[in-house]
Amino acid sequence: QVQLVESGGGLVQAGGSLRLSCAASGRTASIAAMGWYRQAPGKEREMVARLRIDGETDYADTVRGRFAISRNNARNRWYLQMNSLKPEDTAVYYCNAASSWYNVWGQGTQLTVSS
Repeated sequence: QVQLVESGGGLVQAGGSLRLSCAASGRTASIAAMGWYRQAPGKEREMVARLRIDGETDYADTVRGRFAISRNNARNRWYLQMNSLKPEDTAVYYCNAASSWYNVWGQGTQLTVSS
């Protein structure tokens, strides 16, 4: 199994930038895809960005061009660089690790974007 811990959330003004980090421990060599999801109050959790081991990325339409997902070579840490933040980006952000036999979530980190 894999365990995940997010960090880097906080309060930022609209137009600002922030980087979230996800630290993975355990059987990290088994991770096939890593990603970031978010959940705003009263809304369902949604995919923000996803990075597969082959390097392919997916982004939500609402963040494409503003957010970027990346990882280190050891596959035990990945990041979400968020630029040009908007109040509608306010949510709890969760990192995710998936393989053919598990789908693991971190505890979440709050991002609040003030207008």
